[in-house]
Amino acid sequence: MSLPGKLLYQLWHRPIGAVRTSLAAGGPLAQRRTEAGRREMEAAARTLPLLPVRPGPPLTFHLLTGRRFWYQTAFCLWSLAHTTQRNLTPVIIDDGNLAPDQIESLRRLFPAMQVWTDAENNARLDAHLPRRSFPSLRARGDEFPLLRKLTHPHVGLTGWKLLIDSDLLFFHRPALLVDWLDNPSVPLRATDIMYTYGYPLALLNELAGQPVPELVNTGLLGLRSEEIDWDKQEYWCRTLIERQGTHYYQEQALVALMLAGRPNIAAPLSDYVTMPVPPETQECRAVMHHYVANSKAAYFQHCWRTALALGERRGES
Repeated sequence: MSLPGKLLYQLWHRPIGAVRTSLAAGGPLAQRRTEAGRREMEAAARTLPLLPVRPGPPLTFHLLTGRRFWYQTAFCLWSLAHTTQRNLTPVIIDDGNLAPDQIESLRRLFPAMQVWTDAENNARLDAHLPRRSFPSLRARGDEFPLLRKLTHPHVGLTGWKLLIDSDLLFFHRPALLVDWLDNPSVPLRATDIMYTYGYPLALLNELAGQPVPELVNTGLLGLRSEEIDWDKQEYWCRTLIERQGTHYYQEQALVALMLAGRPNIAAPLSDYVTMPVPPETQECRAVMHHYVANSKAAYFQHCWRTALALGERRGES
């Protein structure tokens, strides 16, 4: 970027962008309330009440998390344990910077938890997804952590896995997820509120050779590891970048391409809500909230407190 261009960015575009971000978050006062709530949530995650041991087979959820999100992972799983009334044996996939004390805070709640370390994940990728054969996927995964939601739970492995995002809270029994984990047969995914693949639909349909599902959201993603065609994923990843560049939602585009023409279960948006808004953020009548974009304010200011209160009441009954 030229010197005039840099000055224009620093003196105009960057400040204007900051103002727009602040307004979208409700303004400076709301931003401060949101940050205060976030800090309180992180502190509360270290003292969440221990979970009772329940009869029956455990449920295994996979989560990619790290230093900035571990406390959201804790609340997500804790609310899941209370609403499913099942023991959980979560698999925590370290995104590369999960601290030992954060791991121990999670293990305090889930003693049977597995942790897949960054070194282990990279060794598995090197063995089964070598850079010389899959340069686009590997390079994109290096720079874009969300792509690891596709690679890290599945490369070199077999079996069905349900990956969930950390910024979810559960308020009522997620029967769809429990039933799927107990007897998976087709892929499962969340439903978005709008088209968010970052690439033209016509391009995705062209690459898939047929229409792709249009509202795939990977906040919930149940896949069978051995059914993923990594050669196709590499081709799609490379072609999207060559023709349209990189995009924040590229991993959702790749999943949509993979699901084209395949039976799959779409979690109903009425119960598994992506980006909840009032009055739902106050009433929490849905089974699950996925707090993306502007719903973060409600998440950090009060929704986690609602999930905590509901869980504590269930623990007392």
